[in-house]
Parts: sequence; C-alpha cells; structure tokens
Amino acid sequence: MEVIDSILEVILPFEFIDYEFMKNAFLAILLISPIFAILGTMIVNNKMAFFSDALGHSALTGIALGSLIGISNLNIGMIIFAIGFALLLNHVKNKTTYGADTIISVFSSIAIALGLAILAQTGNFNQYSSYLVGDILSITDTEILYVFLIAIVVLVFWYFTFNKLNLISINSSLARSKGIKTKKIDNIFAVLIAIVVMISIRWIGILLINSLLILPAASSRNIAKNMRWYHLYAVLFSLFSGIAGLILSYYFNIPTGPMIVILSGAIYFITLAVKGRVKGK
Repeated sequence: MEVIDSILEVILPFEFIDYEFMKNAFLAILLISPIFAILGTMIVNNKMAFFSDALGHSALTGIALGSLIGISNLNIGMIIFAIGFALLLNHVKNKTTYGADTIISVFSSIAIALGLAILAQTGNFNQYSSYLVGDILSITDTEILYVFLIAIVVLVFWYFTFNKLNLISINSSLARSKGIKTKKIDNIFAVLIAIVVMISIRWIGILLINSLLILPAASSRNIAKNMRWYHLYAVLFSLFSGIAGLILSYYFNIPTGPMIVILSGAIYFITLAVKGRVKGK
C-alpha cells in the first residue's frame, strides 16, 4: 500500500490525497467504476435496468433477515439473499406471460417493503439507514482487496462469455439453436450482478447503485458506433464521473455518491444532445 500511496501522491497533487480514507476511496472508484460500466453495458442491452434496481432494493431485506437471525457479517447475509432473489426473479420472469418489467417491479416493491417492515419491527432501521445512501469514504484496505478480486472475476467471466451474452441479448432463440445454454449463462450473469451489487451497496447506497450501473452505459450507447466503443466510452464515463465526483464532493462538502450520479446524469444528457445533433444532420 505504501507504493500505491506514493504513486497517488505524484499523479494527484491535491491535498485530499493526504488523507488515508480519500486514498482508499480513490482506489475503490478506480476498481468499481470499470466493473459497473462493463456490467452496465449488458444490463442496458438486455433491458435489465429494473432487474438491477430490484437487486439493490433486495439488499434491505438481506440486511433485515441477516440481522433477524443473528448473522454477524451482514455482507454474507445480503449476498446469500441476493443470489436467491436473483435466481428466483429470473425463474419467474421466464415462466410468466406478463412483461418482465411488471414482474421485476412486483419483486422490487415486495423486497423493500419486507426489509423496512422487519427492520422497523426489530427497531434496527436507524442502525442501517446509512445503507440507503452509502459512504465510499468508509471503505477499508481489506474491502478494497475484495473489490479487486471481484473485478478479476468479472473480467474473466466477460472474456469467456461476452459473445454468448451478446448473442442472447440479440436473439435468444438463435443462441439456443447454436447450442448456447442461455438459461445457465443468464443465471450466472444474474448471480454476478447480485454479488457485485451487494459488495458495493454499503459504499454506493441502495438508492444510487442502479444509477451508477445504468447511466455510463446509457450515455455510451447514445454515441457509440460499435460494441468496442460502446464498452470503452462506458468505462471512461464511469471513471470520469467517479473520480471527478470524489474530488468535487471533497471540496464542496457534498456526499460522494450523489455527486457521482449528478455528473453521470449530466454526461447522459450531453451525449443525448450530441446524438440528436448527429441524427439531425
């Protein structure tokens, strides 16, 4: 960590980098932003924005149930619940004749209501209310290591399954005809999203995490001409919003999560305007 600290002090000549919690937050953003951008591109392609939002809401139920049964490590409780929630949601979504957005909205509403009810009943809501907005400045060295490991898992998964996921998003029937196990890959992808969301929820916040997954990818889709640029723009937008949001939040005394989302939203509307101007020519 001392080598990393020295490098950060050289490339970031700002006073905030002298603080350990700001260094950790900066490293976390460097790791989390590309993960969110890469997953977000496929979430947007597959029209799964409601799905990731529902997973974020399910964190509250995971916290509540973990607290209720006495799990000391809430992250474990959240991850176990989220994986089960994601697989159940996928199963019901594929079996029902209703629209996916309707099913996901039902699950999302039930999840957050159940979580709030349990926490209110046990008197623990105030203790975990910070999870709603999150605080990336509280991330520790150990948690950064966890994020690094999950980043490797995401990249490996992406390397081996991207083409299959892309074909499934375009035409699932065609993918099945080519021997691709669409249900298996879809479930693995859902579980991966669940794990990433649950690991990040304490720093990003339940109310904001879906925005950080969707906005960079949606912004990129506005202007990208092919899949390569789609991913590259998404990663760049995510990194810029994260780093700039962290710096601005420090100097203007604004919570980091909301600041990042504001910047991501601004980028989305700028790219939307650019898209409209290009089409108008």
